Amino acid sequence: MAGGHGKIALRLLRLLAAEGHRARGLIRKAEQAADLEALGAVAVLADLEAEASLVEYVQGADVVVFAAGAGPGSGPERKRTVDLGGAVKLADAALAVGVRRYVMVSSIGADRPHQASGSMRPYLEAKAEADRYLMASGLEYTIVRPGSLTDEPGTGRVRLSTELGSRGAVPRDDVAAVIAEVLDAPNTIGVTFEVFGGDRLVTEAVRTL
Repeated sequence: MAGGHGKIALRLLRLLAAEGHRARGLIRKAEQAADLEALGAVAVLADLEAEASLVEYVQGADVVVFAAGAGPGSGPERKRTVDLGGAVKLADAALAVGVRRYVMVSSIGADRPHQASGSMRPYLEAKAEADRYLMASGLEYTIVRPGSLTDEPGTGRVRLSTELGSRGAVPRDDVAAVIAEVLDAPNTIGVTFEVFGGDRLVTEAVRTL
């Protein structure tokens, strides 16, 4: 998982460990390793920007997840090297070693970056380009676009939509639960969808996409 110490990634790694999976999380700082290990994940030190290839990190994986981001304090250049460049490197590495499944944590608005302004525009442009690259890669992709993220406790209930363009909030807990469910849901291959707080159980919502 790229972006292994991110807020969604840590929640997802915890869920995967509880299900008996031994997930790897790519981290940039050695001091972050203990947080991942405490969840039952494997911490792997890797710099998405500096590394020419991510092949060695995805060997033997069943699926790759891109949950990395340059963050709100970063400039346009890092949006392209992390949000776009890192996603592309992960796709290329998956193709190189035969990992077919790729789940992308994208963003609301990535289908219409031209409508954004300020710092959001380069971010959404990078996300849009990364999504297009993945869709053209031949990988078995799923693109997950969460609404406005909150740290409220998850409810286990969501609203998923393949009709893009909605708005709404969603707890990070529930986004992680959706991604965990997607990993075992072949019906989501080739699907791009948005995630919001809602009233359908996560399992039911994912299985009926």
